[in-house]
Amino acid sequence: MEERVEERVVVLVGYDGAELLDIACVTTSLATANRLGASPAYTVAVATPGGRAIGCDSGLALQGQRSLERTGGPLDTLVVSGGFGHEAAAANPRIVGHVRRLARESRRVASVCTGATVLAAAGLLDGRRATTHWRYAGRLASGYPEVTVDPGPIYIRDGNVSTAAGVTSALDLTLAFIEEDHGAELARAVARGLVTYLQRPGNQAQMSMFTATPAPRNGLVGRAVEHIAGHLDGDLTATALADRAGVSERQLTRLFIEDLGKPPGRFVRDARTEAAAHLLTSTSLTVASVAAQCGFGTAETLRQAFVGRYGTPPSRYRAAHGGPAA
Repeated sequence: MEERVEERVVVLVGYDGAELLDIACVTTSLATANRLGASPAYTVAVATPGGRAIGCDSGLALQGQRSLERTGGPLDTLVVSGGFGHEAAAANPRIVGHVRRLARESRRVASVCTGATVLAAAGLLDGRRATTHWRYAGRLASGYPEVTVDPGPIYIRDGNVSTAAGVTSALDLTLAFIEEDHGAELARAVARGLVTYLQRPGNQAQMSMFTATPAPRNGLVGRAVEHIAGHLDGDLTATALADRAGVSERQLTRLFIEDLGKPPGRFVRDARTEAAAHLLTSTSLTVASVAAQCGFGTAETLRQAFVGRYGTPPSRYRAAHGGPAA
C-alpha cells in the first residue's frame, strides 16, 4: 500500500545576489495553492548559507528560514534560485556540495533562471536538456558542454530535474508542479488567484516576438516589427514590408538578419505561430479561425508551422495545454 504523504516539503536555495522574484514566484504560488485547499499541503522554506539573511539583486534583504548546511531530506522539491550572484554561488564548493547532497534526497529538483548554473556545477544537468535565461544560455553551454542547453522554452522537464528560464517563468513551472501534484483544477484556481495566464506551456518561447529584448537597433526594423505585431492577418510578405519601409527587399532582409538574427519571412512566421499558440490556449476559436486571425490563411498552413515550431499539430497542442474546446 502506498504511503500517505502528510506534507510536501519544498526548499528554495538562496544566496547573495539571488533574484527575489525567482523565489517569490515559487513561494507565493505554493502558498496560494495551500489557501485553496492543496492536500497534502506544501511546507516551504528558504535555505541560505548559515541560515543568514541574503542580499537580493533588488537591494532588499531576505531572511533565511533554514541553514543550507543543516537542511536534510527527504524533500519533495528542491529549487535553486537564479540571480546575478549565480556564478559566485556556482563557484562556492559548499553551496554546490549541499545542493548536490539535497538533490539526492529530493523527489524533484528544479532551478529558476540562472540557478541552472548551480545545478550544472553540481553535475545535476549532465546528459540532460536544460534551459536558463536567454541572455546566459551561451555562457552555460560553453561552461558546461555536457549539458544540452536550449535557450528557447520557458521551462524544460527532463526526468525529475526541471529548469525554468528567466524570472517569471518560475510561475509557469510552479503551476505545472501544482497540476502534477493536485490536478489541473487547482492549478487553474491558483493562476486565477494570481491573475496570470492559466498556464503557459513549457515549450512556449521565452521571449515574445513582440517584446523581444534587446529591441532592434535600427529604427526601420523597429517600426517594421511594430507593424507586424499589429497586423498579423495582413500582407506581411518581405516585398510588402520593404515597400512600406521604403527600402529594397534585399536591404530589409539584411537589416533584419543583423538586428534580429532572422529574415523577415522567418520573423513573421514565428510571430504568427506564437500568437496562434496563445489563442489556442486562451480562446475557444476553431483552428481555422485562429489560422485566419493570425494570417496563415488555411488551417493546413497553420498546422505545418505548428509542427515545425512545437513538434505537434494545433489541436494536440490545445488539448495538451488545457485550452478550451472549440
